[in-house]
Amino acid sequence: MPGAQPEKIRNNPEFRAQLEAIQPDAIVVVAYGRIIPLWMLALPRLGCINLHGSLLPKYRGAAPIQWAVAMGDAFTGNTTMLLEEGLDTGPILLQQTIEISPGQTAVDLFEILAHSGAPLVVETLAGLASVSLQPQPQNHAFATFAPLLDREDGRMDFAARTAHELYNRWRGFQPWPGAFTTLDGKKLIAHRMSPADATAFAPPAPAQRARFTSRIIASSPRALKIPGSSSSKFNWKARSASRPLNSCAELLSNKARASGIGFSDSPPRGRALTQGRSERSQDPHLRSAQSSLRRAARRGARPVALRRSAARQGRQCPFFG
Repeated sequence: MPGAQPEKIRNNPEFRAQLEAIQPDAIVVVAYGRIIPLWMLALPRLGCINLHGSLLPKYRGAAPIQWAVAMGDAFTGNTTMLLEEGLDTGPILLQQTIEISPGQTAVDLFEILAHSGAPLVVETLAGLASVSLQPQPQNHAFATFAPLLDREDGRMDFAARTAHELYNRWRGFQPWPGAFTTLDGKKLIAHRMSPADATAFAPPAPAQRARFTSRIIASSPRALKIPGSSSSKFNWKARSASRPLNSCAELLSNKARASGIGFSDSPPRGRALTQGRSERSQDPHLRSAQSSLRRAARRGARPVALRRSAARQGRQCPFFG
């Protein structure tokens, strides 16, 4: 079968002539993202069929899969429909429901919907050809929209959103725009996270402190956990416009300390995560951990080395938004 990949469809007489010469019975459109011109909608006898990654009329628009995950939905699905002039407003042909697991990201869901959507298109074409499938109009009163993603959608607003909402947005906005915040003017990107349960606020046992690898983001009373790993590698990355940050070393800068950032195994109940200077100065273990990290930073140690230095002292370098 010959193929063609035109740069544009509208106002493209050569491509129009090519399609009119073929006289297709149906045209299938997947992830095109633009309005199909009227001449093309009217060309095939069975119509132009679109595979859309949501249960229409929910999540009409360019990013239905991402927004379904970002909004914390428990399920979504695929819809085949007949295209018309409006944006995802055409009559529904077939639908299938897909569960969204709590830990799935938009990347995971894209692959699942793609694999399950292909046979749905085949079934739709067969139903139209045999006249056994009748289009059903959408209920426009229940329509919601899934607009194109913007970079600012990935910004974590700890004051306005709960931990679960931030986590769902992180899952939905993978791989772009992801989830990020700023500290002292530097951009911090969260690569992994999970909501912290009540046990995350309890200090670890002394024997476990060397293996305590989670960072807590607190926006009282909301909290997220940035999981660590047995190899003590950082699972979040901090970047500025010009260079990568040295993580803990940057957090120990004079400006960060002046802002009240300190080290803590877990956030105190009913208070901000940070400790005041007077409290920090009264904790000999904390002073020792901070001194070790400062010495490591002056030696030019990389974040993994800084992290291990903190682990030996039984302390953590928290991640702040």
